[in-house]
Amino acid sequence: MSGFKDHFSTASDRYAAYRPDYPADLYAWLARLCPGHDLAWDCATGSGQAARGLAQHFSRVVATDASAEQIRHAVPHAGIDYRVAAAEASGLPAHSVDLVTVAQAAHWFDLPRFYAEATRVLKPGGVLALWGYGRLVLPGTADAPFLRFYAQTLGPHWPGERALIDDAYRSLAFPFAEIAAPAFEIAVEWDLARLLDYVSTWSAVKRYRAAHGEDPLPALHAALRAGWGAPETARTLRWPLFLRVGRAP
Repeated sequence: MSGFKDHFSTASDRYAAYRPDYPADLYAWLARLCPGHDLAWDCATGSGQAARGLAQHFSRVVATDASAEQIRHAVPHAGIDYRVAAAEASGLPAHSVDLVTVAQAAHWFDLPRFYAEATRVLKPGGVLALWGYGRLVLPGTADAPFLRFYAQTLGPHWPGERALIDDAYRSLAFPFAEIAAPAFEIAVEWDLARLLDYVSTWSAVKRYRAAHGEDPLPALHAALRAGWGAPETARTLRWPLFLRVGRAP
């Protein structure tokens, strides 16, 4: 795990509590692509959001993360075996996995080594799915200050790998027989405090605090108030997902 860049362990409890869940129809679609439903590997599982969705469709899910702290905060589930393991060295047997998933994490990997590992563990005709989501767009006039916060206040503090998210993985090498994916999105009903809880999980927020010795979120809260309206009002927020999905030989 010598190359592992750990941006999230120090906030793993907040990550588990405040990151949004992925849509159920995404897991159903992925399951329909697979030749079997014995085992799914959710790589870089974080606190297990995707693993729990996969458990509805597969007999067993192995969910790995290089961060022991993330695994410690993962939500227990009878169908999920949580393990600490690097993306590039899963410890799984060769040709044992029907589906490999990576949610909002492939940009951190040593991709050639991960792709070799995914190819090794996938059954013939098995499926690899990478997905993520970028900056959500807030409704109305609240979006302009949110964009300034994302791009200007936090801009210097985003890791370089974030550019792959902003590019929706389009420039990511993907040496698999690609499968076109339908449109999926995350949709939530959040008030302003819940939105800020989510923003608090961003790696760039942690890096800003370390660099400046102050929390940038109170200023964001003040900037969003005018466009949001009453802070306790729940707004519909949406993140379109982007996917790269392919099949093993």
